[in-house]
Amino acid sequence: MPKNLEATIDIAAPPDKVWAVVSNLKRMPEFSPQCVRMVPLGAPKTGTWVLNLNTDGKKYWPTTARIVRFEPNQAFAFKINENRSIWSYTLEATETGTRLVERRDVPNGTSWFSRKSIDAALGGEAPFEEALIRGMHETLGKIKTVVEAHN
Repeated sequence: MPKNLEATIDIAAPPDKVWAVVSNLKRMPEFSPQCVRMVPLGAPKTGTWVLNLNTDGKKYWPTTARIVRFEPNQAFAFKINENRSIWSYTLEATETGTRLVERRDVPNGTSWFSRKSIDAALGGEAPFEEALIRGMHETLGKIKTVVEAHN
């Protein structure tokens, strides 16, 4: 059964500076090792559709998503249509800047097709989730580097 995943990092910059980077979905390939491309179909807001291309370094797969939460300088989330997972970024102001939290939630599990695809093509749920959590930490680290360099 898929698990909810979470990674957190503290960034020495105010939430609006972090938001400017995190909410620019076209930049996600700069940060995420799994994301090859993210293309929002319109201005990012609740309801906007997004086309994605992902990779594990060997295989590629497309997904579609819909933004389900968009609160400037606070949070945004998108739901992957193919597997029902919800990816989110939450920003919390701290004394030293911003705490950025990335989550993958699977409140109703993932689709049968997604589970079977992960088993057949990506080595199974446990190794796939281990790669996701490593990727989440890498993503947050790269975001931190970019934001702090321009703060």
